[in-house]
Amino acid sequence: MPYFVSSREFMSKNLSHLAGRKGVNQTLFEELGVAARLSGTPSRERMEELRKEFLVGKASVYGTATFYDFLKPENQGKKVYVCNGSACLCAGTQPAVRQKLEQHFKSEEIGEMCCLGRCHENSAFYYQGNNYSGKAIDQVAAIVKTKESIADSYAVVSRGAGILTRKFPGLEAYASVLSAALKRNPVELLGELKTSGLKGRGGAGFPMAIKLETCRNTPAEQRFIVCNADEGDPGAFSDRYLMEHQPHSLLLGMILAGRMADATVGVIYLRAEYPESIRSIEKALKELETARMSGENILSSGFSFRFKLIQAQGAYICGEETALLSSIEGQRPEVRVRPPFPAQQGLFNLPTVVNNVETLANLPYIIEYGGKAFAAAGTARSTGTKLLSLDGFFRKPGLYEVDMGTPLKTVIEEMAGGFCEPVKALHIGGPLGGLVPVSKVGDLTIDFESFAQHGFLLGHASIVCIPERFPLIQYIEHLFAFTAHESCGKCFPCRLGSTRGQEMLAKAQEGNYKVDRVLFDDLLETLTVGSLCMLGGGLPLPVKNALQYFEHELQPYFTHGESQRS
Repeated sequence: MPYFVSSREFMSKNLSHLAGRKGVNQTLFEELGVAARLSGTPSRERMEELRKEFLVGKASVYGTATFYDFLKPENQGKKVYVCNGSACLCAGTQPAVRQKLEQHFKSEEIGEMCCLGRCHENSAFYYQGNNYSGKAIDQVAAIVKTKESIADSYAVVSRGAGILTRKFPGLEAYASVLSAALKRNPVELLGELKTSGLKGRGGAGFPMAIKLETCRNTPAEQRFIVCNADEGDPGAFSDRYLMEHQPHSLLLGMILAGRMADATVGVIYLRAEYPESIRSIEKALKELETARMSGENILSSGFSFRFKLIQAQGAYICGEETALLSSIEGQRPEVRVRPPFPAQQGLFNLPTVVNNVETLANLPYIIEYGGKAFAAAGTARSTGTKLLSLDGFFRKPGLYEVDMGTPLKTVIEEMAGGFCEPVKALHIGGPLGGLVPVSKVGDLTIDFESFAQHGFLLGHASIVCIPERFPLIQYIEHLFAFTAHESCGKCFPCRLGSTRGQEMLAKAQEGNYKVDRVLFDDLLETLTVGSLCMLGGGLPLPVKNALQYFEHELQPYFTHGESQRS
C-alpha cells in the first residue's frame, strides 16, 4: 500500500509538470468545459483529441470529465437547474420550484446545482446563464421566453470598522493605493500584513502572511496567487457579494499579494454556479487593464501581474486548495497529501498561495491604512471584521459585516431582527461547520476562538437556520448525502463512510431499523481521523453536535444494543 500511494502521488506530480508546459493560458480543464457547452458533456471523440493534444492518458481525461457535475455524462441534455442547497432544503421551497419548472421542461431536462448563493430568499434555480430566486419562479414563463435576468436584493449591514462593505472609492483612488504600495519594499508590505494578524476567512483561519512569506522564500522561476472563488458552502454568499459589488477590492488584493510573494500571475477559480459574479469580475478585469493596473509594468513600476479567470464546473471539493490546483491542471480534483504545502509546491509544482475572496479583499485596506488599523478592529487573536451570510429565516436576511468578537446574539436579535418562525438550531460555517442550538447563541462571539472553545466552527460564517418543523434526522442525512456526492474518492473513510452513514440514516427513517450508536460513533471517529481533508474529517462535527444537543429528538432512530443485520 505505501508503494501504491507514493506512486500515485508521483504520477500526479508528473502530470502537474506536463500541464505546466502551456501554463494557465490554455488548460485541459477549460477545454473540457468548452467541449461540454453544446450538449452538457464532452464527446468521447473530443476527449480523445484533447488527450493527444495535452499528452495525457485516456483514463486521466475521462476521470476528470466524469467527475464534475457540469461535465459528467449525466448532465447531458439538462436545460435548467434547481438549487439543492441546505438553506433551500430547510425552507422547503424546492418541490414547488421543480413542479413549476416541469410545466415548461421535461423532467429529464431539469438538473440540480448546489448552492446558488440565493439563501436569503430561496426558491432558487438557474437558467441560461442567470440565477433566479424568491418570487422569480412565478415569472418562469416570461423568463423562458425572454431569458431576462432578475437581480436579487438583500440587506447589506455593517457595524464597527466596516472594512469590506465600505463604499468603493473609485478606480483612481485604488490606483493611488497601488502606486504607493509598488514604491514600497515588498518585505515592508509583508510586515504590515503580519502586524494586521489577518487569518484566512475560508474556514481554516491560517495566517495569510505565513503563506506569502513561505511562497516568497521558496526558490522558483515563477510563483502564483490563486483566488479560491469556488464558494461552495451551502448557505454562504459573502464571496458572491464581494465579487458582484466589490470586485476591485478582490483584484487589488491579489495584485498586492503578488507583490508580497513575488508572484506574477493571479488565477481566479470562480464557480459556474455564480454567473453574475463571472460577468462582474470580467468587467472589473477589463477596467484594471485599461487603467494599466494589471499586466506588464503596472503603473510604470517595473512590476508585472496578469490575471487568468477560470470557470469551475461544479465540485465542492475544489474548495480544498490542493484539489483546486489539481483541477486547474486538468487532473481529477483529488486532495493531495501534505507536505509539501502549496506555498512551496503548488500549481504546476511551483510555489502558490491560495486564499479565498474575503481574505484577499482585506489587503487594500491593510496596505492603505496599515496593519495596526486593521488589528484595532476585532480581538487580539481574531483581528479585523467578518462577513456573515444570513438566510431567509431571519426577518432581515442578507450580508452582515461585524468586528470580530461581536456577540452572535447581537447579530441575530439587534441587527437581523430575530427569526421569522421558531428555529431550533443554526448551522454555522457551511456543511462542515458546527450545529449550534439556539440555547447556545448567547455563549458565542463571532471569532475563531469562541466557536472552537464551545465545540463549534466559525468557518465561512454562513448561517443556515433549521426550523422547529424540520426533522433533524433528515438534516444530518442530508449532510452525509452531500459529502458522499462531493467526495473526491481518494481516501476510503470519506468515500465509503459518507455513503454508509447516509444509507443508515435513510433506512432508520423508513421502517423499524435503528442505527447502532456504537457503530455510528465508530464511523464518525474513522471519518475524523482517517480522512485526508476536511470534507470527510469535518462532517462528524455537526453530526456530533446534533447527537449531543438534540438527543431526545434523535433517540428514536438509534439503539445502544448490538449491531443489527439487515
